[in-house]
Amino acid sequence: MPRTILRDDQWERIAFLLHGKPGDSGRSGNDNRLFVEAVLWVGRTGSPWRDLPVEFGPWNSAYVRFARWSDKQVWHKVFAVLRKDADFEEVYLDSTVVRAHQHAAGAAKKKGRRRLDVLGVD
Repeated sequence: MPRTILRDDQWERIAFLLHGKPGDSGRSGNDNRLFVEAVLWVGRTGSPWRDLPVEFGPWNSAYVRFARWSDKQVWHKVFAVLRKDADFEEVYLDSTVVRAHQHAAGAAKKKGRRRLDVLGVD
């Protein structure tokens, strides 16, 4: 099994929130903990899903399951529980959601002269 990211106490606090556990209607997941570890591995490394190590199972299955859980707000519930003991030892920031103003890119300022009559000044 790959190196675990979640501690046992963290896992115990979120296991009941996850879909596909024994006793749920429908099909059960093979191993919810291994799947959550796979998601955390992708988040920690910033790697694409295709680079998911084989120990976690097929990357496409993991991605599809991740997307389904996202649609069902499962991750929101999990993070709501886990943030209660946040120590901010590690913080992840995905640059796809960081936006900068167009002037932050270092573009040269427009230096054209303005005509006074355009501004309504005589």
